[in-house]
Amino acid sequence: MRFRAKIVDLACLNHFSRIINTIAKLAKTCILRLTVCKLYFILSDKVANGGAGMWCELSQGNFFDEFQMEGVAAEHNEIYLELMPENLSRALKTAQSAKAVKIKLTNKHCPCLRVAVEMPSFSSSSRIVTHDIPVGVIPRRMWNDFREPSVPDFDVSIYLPMLKTMKSVVERMKNLSNFVVIEANLSGEMNLKIETDLVSVTTHFKDLGNPPWASEHGCQSTAQHRNLESMAEACIDIKKLQQLLAGQQVIPRKALCNIVHKRIVHFILLHEEVSLQYFIPAIA
Repeated sequence: MRFRAKIVDLACLNHFSRIINTIAKLAKTCILRLTVCKLYFILSDKVANGGAGMWCELSQGNFFDEFQMEGVAAEHNEIYLELMPENLSRALKTAQSAKAVKIKLTNKHCPCLRVAVEMPSFSSSSRIVTHDIPVGVIPRRMWNDFREPSVPDFDVSIYLPMLKTMKSVVERMKNLSNFVVIEANLSGEMNLKIETDLVSVTTHFKDLGNPPWASEHGCQSTAQHRNLESMAEACIDIKKLQQLLAGQQVIPRKALCNIVHKRIVHFILLHEEVSLQYFIPAIA
């Protein structure tokens, strides 16, 4: 099992660093899945037990100048590692003006991702700052726990408003309640509501537009026969929503939200070379 990669392009390095920052804000620990073409960051706090889920997918060719890996076996050419993304984020923070960054899987005393940052130097010798990030190697028998979550059979799918606007609304609401109801319909309307004994606040968004999923995927069976005005809703932990919105370091090209009535809210944020899915279960 071997893995080594190198980033030389500074723009790619900073972009990669921002993505890792976003992930670090969403997950204390996560699974890094390495394949020949892609990297995946996976959080599967069992959604059924009230935890959030995350699936972030990156094409390695968009970030790395060199990328070599050999998985656990020829027919299972993948590697699954458990790590704390905050550690990787911290290591990359030292690399903002680096000449190159090399990442390598090593096993000196325990398995580690070694991040070697080559700093610009005025003399002929180069300065290299090395960070060893401890990782756990996930055995093959457990890989199935980290498969891509299926898109739920949602009642409503809607484009999100400007994330910045949504973030400032949610931050104000967070001071009033621990929960927020997110509701939307197939006429491009979405509301964020909080209700406590003392106060009830609703923010309305309209003309957001609904993605043309139904025709593409046929997976919107419950939505196809739905009254366009009727709202699907879910009450979710406001901190988890705030974490998602606060963590965004890059403005996505598309951001949308699928709601399974009273069960789950599924967010999809698409960048040019990265897709992030985030699942927040509803609170009964």
